[in-house]
Amino acid sequence: MKRWLIAGAGTLLQLCLGAVYAWSYFQKPLVTGYGWSNTQVAWAFSLAIGFLGVAAAVGGVLLPKFGPRKLAVTGSLLYGAGYLLAALALHLKSLPLLWLGYGVVGGIGLGLGYVTPVATAAKWFPDKKGLVTGMVVMGFGLGALLMSKVIAPALDAACQHQLPLVFAGIGLIVGTISLFAAAGLRNPPGTPVASVNLAGIAPVWSRQFGLMWLVFFCNIVAGIAIISFQSPLLQDLWRGPNPAMAGATLIAVSSLFNGLGRLFWGGLSDRLGQLATFRVMLATQVIAFVALIFTGNPWLFGALICYVLLCYGGGFGVMPAFVLNTFGPVRMPVLYGCILTAWSAGGIVGPQMVAFLKDHFGTQAASDAFGIGAGLLALGFLFSLLLSNSKKYEPGSP
Repeated sequence: MKRWLIAGAGTLLQLCLGAVYAWSYFQKPLVTGYGWSNTQVAWAFSLAIGFLGVAAAVGGVLLPKFGPRKLAVTGSLLYGAGYLLAALALHLKSLPLLWLGYGVVGGIGLGLGYVTPVATAAKWFPDKKGLVTGMVVMGFGLGALLMSKVIAPALDAACQHQLPLVFAGIGLIVGTISLFAAAGLRNPPGTPVASVNLAGIAPVWSRQFGLMWLVFFCNIVAGIAIISFQSPLLQDLWRGPNPAMAGATLIAVSSLFNGLGRLFWGGLSDRLGQLATFRVMLATQVIAFVALIFTGNPWLFGALICYVLLCYGGGFGVMPAFVLNTFGPVRMPVLYGCILTAWSAGGIVGPQMVAFLKDHFGTQAASDAFGIGAGLLALGFLFSLLLSNSKKYEPGSP
């Protein structure tokens, strides 16, 4: 029973951290309300994801020494502070402070908070690695639902659409809940306290790790490009009343698929194998992105977006067990943190690609973005063919 409580605390923490995926809820209001370009505003989200991956890599190295509670509490404090600094930035109309607060400070908090419950839950459930790590990261995928349909609309109405007050309220709410969840994390009994040891990082130079990183990166870029702009993209197609509400609804519904995809694909990978699962996700998404190029129907558009996010979330549900099974439990925290640098790179490439296209190519931007996404996913599938599920990393192997 105790291990399920630990997993529950990790899922709650991820739910709060996953609110970052509702960024597209604020993208258009920030562009129109402050006169900034899509690219300028998107840098706040890109920096947050970029520093998330880097901080997760550092957190994976520090986790054996400091333990999950200290790391998660630190991450929660920084995450809440990031929103508060963003609120100050919006009050002062300072774009650099928005990047620093939401992007750098908040992103570091995200990374330290994200890697901790995933690696900790894997230690408690050696018999259900894919299922439980999928459940924990499911919380991150569902965070956008909590933000876009509950927290942000309630604060927006209460604060009379004053974005600085909305961001301050978000920081207080998610920061407090994150701290509560972080305090409940701990390692299984008998887990030794280890010093910081970079010896376990050696496999990052192996061919196997490099290919896994590239497969992960391709899946992330395609999905996070959609996440960062899904509300504005739907609003461009929407012909009914209240397009902003339609965009918020798509964020909420697609976040369900993002979250459930982590649980569904993570559990399925325990049966099919992690590599086979990745191949299915990548190949089917190529078809979905090609279909997105040609659809002008907002309902079909929404359905395809939901499937893309089902597979995007699935990558995060499958990868922890993939790393664990390939490199072993001792190296897992360090190497899982390192592989999350693919998230950093994808968080910069994906949103900035769509922002650039929207700023310079108008109505053609969406089709171009979907075409590039299909190409990246096809490339990821080709990389996956060079990997083998049966091959385990051994010291000295390439």
